[in-house]
Amino acid sequence: MSNLVQIGVDYCGGLGPIVRIIKKGFMPLVQIAIPIILIVYGVIDLGKAVIASDEKEIKAAQSRLIKRCIYAAAVFLVVFFVTIVMNLVAAAKDDTNSIDTTSWQKCWNNI
Repeated sequence: MSNLVQIGVDYCGGLGPIVRIIKKGFMPLVQIAIPIILIVYGVIDLGKAVIASDEKEIKAAQSRLIKRCIYAAAVFLVVFFVTIVMNLVAAAKDDTNSIDTTSWQKCWNNI
């Protein structure tokens, strides 16, 4: 069998619509919207502290903003790292068993 994508083959076994919603709807929402929300909340907190002109509050708001930026980067990259790990797991075939470890990968990649 070649590595070319076969047209009309259902790798997902009928779960194609659910996998499509997760891959094209939920994952981008988590990967993009949550980091944006975290950064916006951090900027709002910092803006409130600057308007209040309280040096102690400004330092605390800066600290929260930096933490939220780190969390935003982590949330953005978690999807990427999980995909890499899952591809590595699928690539490491167990030759002792005749179980197909790449069927879920074909389903995910061919959606």
